[in-house]
Amino acid sequence: MAGGGISSMWRAVFVMSFMWGWYCCVAEQGTSTFYTAPYVQSACYGNDLNQFPAGDLFAAATDAFWGGGAACGKQYRITNQGVPMPCKSGSIVVKIVDYCPAGCAGTIDLSQAAFADIADPDAGKVYIDYEQA
Repeated sequence: MAGGGISSMWRAVFVMSFMWGWYCCVAEQGTSTFYTAPYVQSACYGNDLNQFPAGDLFAAATDAFWGGGAACGKQYRITNQGVPMPCKSGSIVVKIVDYCPAGCAGTIDLSQAAFADIADPDAGKVYIDYEQA
């Protein structure tokens, strides 16, 4: 009996580990909009022009993951879910440089360049998956 109990315990540990691994790596779902240049003083880095990564792939975080500024500098992988069309395949990685306050139209507000990489700007708002990169 003792041997069966140990085997069952290890099986339970394995199953719990597997479930945690699955849970921790699932992307969040939300919506994305975009804001246009000129980009002014950001909530994360003020007027420092070095805050903007190559290709202008940056974004403003909403309360969904802002965390009182803890999101600053973190990178997120954004993938268009394909609704509404038109969408573009693939995903992008953006850096959080700003805060999009209450009333923001999406979960994450992308730079215009970043939005154009995943969707036609005429869409205005798209459904996305996002996860920290």
